[in-house]
Amino acid sequence: MSDFLNRWQVPQGKTSTDAPRTFEHRWSTYYQAVEGRPPRDTLLFALDRFDIENQSSPRSTVGFAVDLGCGDGRDTVELLRRRWRVLAIDGNAEAIARLRQRSDLDRRYLEMRVQRFEALTLPPNVDLINASFCLPFCPTDHFAELWEELGVALRSGGRFCGQLFGDRDSWAPYDDITCHTRQDVEQLLSPFDIEQLDEEEHSGKTALGEEKYWHLFHIVARKH
Repeated sequence: MSDFLNRWQVPQGKTSTDAPRTFEHRWSTYYQAVEGRPPRDTLLFALDRFDIENQSSPRSTVGFAVDLGCGDGRDTVELLRRRWRVLAIDGNAEAIARLRQRSDLDRRYLEMRVQRFEALTLPPNVDLINASFCLPFCPTDHFAELWEELGVALRSGGRFCGQLFGDRDSWAPYDDITCHTRQDVEQLLSPFDIEQLDEEEHSGKTALGEEKYWHLFHIVARKH
């Protein structure tokens, strides 16, 4: 076990003696609500950085990306459009089924996989790991192993982009939701050069129209 795993602490407010509180995952309704939405801004930011780096060496494919928690493919489609080779992963079989059915999907450079965070295995030398709003749904007990898997898979000079939930998010009390303090996030990103770290905190609504207090970190980071 790595030093990072030894040092990882269970977030405050969650103890082994607490009665478990689990989040209600209504993925089918969520997929319907977000259908047709554009790719995430963090992904576009990371892709633009790669485009600048690759201007002097055009290739048939730009690089190899893992779209983790791909859902119905709002980010996967953009990656393929920009000539990336993509491994799209989601723990929900319905998400992959919806991805397969997209009419705008270029499948020449696409592999799809149903795999949960707890069992995630990734190939080496990944150029980009995109994790849009999915990592908080990894149970706290498995998050350290998941983060280490991402770090090992990502090549030096590769990028991570995505979101983490902050400790003041209204979903923080759920035992199967992982949230972080600002200090936690900075520790997680210590092996990276941070290119974007925007903290967002406000009252709002979910994609399903439910009231929610959001505390988010939007991240783009380049591995040392």
